[in-house]
Amino acid sequence: MRVGLYGGSFNPAHGGHAHVAETALARLGLDRVIWLVSPQNPLKGVSETAPLALRLAGAARRARGAAMIVSDAESRMGARYSVDTVRRLKARFPGVRFVWIMGADSLASLHFWRDWRGLIRALPLAIVARPRFTLTSLNSPAARRFADARLPESAARRLAVARPPAWLYLTGRWDFSASTALRNSP
Repeated sequence: MRVGLYGGSFNPAHGGHAHVAETALARLGLDRVIWLVSPQNPLKGVSETAPLALRLAGAARRARGAAMIVSDAESRMGARYSVDTVRRLKARFPGVRFVWIMGADSLASLHFWRDWRGLIRALPLAIVARPRFTLTSLNSPAARRFADARLPESAARRLAVARPPAWLYLTGRWDFSASTALRNSP
């Protein structure tokens, strides 16, 4: 089974999140995409994050189809960091081929994540293009550090079986939705 892990605050979930998940599902040939709704992003303040139940409900409204699963697994596992979540899931489900899914905006800031190098070495990554982030993401410290592990976009269907570190950048239609804009709108 090939499963995409799509972690985030989803604060709130929007069309851009759905676009990233749907693009990864289709282009990578995944069986499932699990939206891992973070109990609290360690890089963001508690006061700016909506309650987990609201964010789970919002993600559930955006994650359409049987292949999309919205989960509070990180909260139930007590995992605070993505790398810990990945390690636990891989240990619990050794036969599953996991791929980490993120928008290009997340790749641009990946070097701020706890043990980001360990995350990249733990499983393949699929980065989906997001408006205004192509240059900053592809020139980010993480992209530069693992430039030799980047696969061509044509390898998308083989990414789940690639030996990490391995990542690719998926281009295509853009969705301009952004959580920050939605939170700041009247």
